[in-house]
Amino acid sequence: MAYWLVDSPGSGDGGRDAEFWLGYLREQGVEDVIACRLEDADQWTRLVSSEDYLLAAGGDGTVNGVALLCLRTGATLAVLPSGTANDFARNLGIPSDPAEVARLVAEGVVEMIDVAEFDDRIYLNVAHIGLGTLPSRKASSPTKKLFGRFSYVATLFRQLGAQRGFHARIQTDSSVVQGRWLSIAVATGAYFGGGHEIPEASANDGLLDVIAVKPRPLPQLLLAFLMVKLNGKTPRRTSTVIQMKGRWCQVETSRPKTVTVDGDVAGKTPFRATCRPRVIRVIGRHVVHTGEDGV
Repeated sequence: MAYWLVDSPGSGDGGRDAEFWLGYLREQGVEDVIACRLEDADQWTRLVSSEDYLLAAGGDGTVNGVALLCLRTGATLAVLPSGTANDFARNLGIPSDPAEVARLVAEGVVEMIDVAEFDDRIYLNVAHIGLGTLPSRKASSPTKKLFGRFSYVATLFRQLGAQRGFHARIQTDSSVVQGRWLSIAVATGAYFGGGHEIPEASANDGLLDVIAVKPRPLPQLLLAFLMVKLNGKTPRRTSTVIQMKGRWCQVETSRPKTVTVDGDVAGKTPFRATCRPRVIRVIGRHVVHTGEDGV
């Protein structure tokens, strides 16, 4: 058994790199740690066995890449939160304290989680269409380092006035809606967008959650945002926001729209994602669960 520490030096503020995490891991007795990088995966993944652990030291984009390697090798995924939003780490109940994270790795308690599959690729957290893609595309590194996960909010607010929405049809295996939307998010877990919690969702419920926001005057959008922050959850359905659930989701737009998954640009609409239930082993305190299983 070996621990492969997959480093992503540019994540977050750049402070939680391999050297940062190695010290905490050694304090917890985690030895045989091999530092490596995702971009060099072809050189070292052939040495990974199903008994090994892949430790992802980065944000959601890095974790996505490491999770794909876990699917291929059968290794167990461990997340060392090092990015800006770290929404996937929240889904696993992973704390922000690095000493506590290292202790969880040492304990090695494993659970199974879902992934979303699209175009022979996967994502772990969320796909965005519309306004939700802008933080990934336009939030600069200096802004991220200065404001952290609130840089996403700052970027959205700068763009709200220029957004009139787009027409789309959203379909799942249980429902269909169409209309004009400001943003569509297709999530696999309970958190997205820097900490917004989705009602009755978890990372292992076998379902995708769709959160769609309608175009509204800026004051109404700001009010909806404030209500979400105060309540700690994205509402199931209001005049501004709707939520849908399904084992698969398809989004068709009148014109091609950019799609981002786990913070990276993934292509254009039409977009179809399917939930693959409980296919990756992960280390975590608990998988956040706010409802009954969908499978």
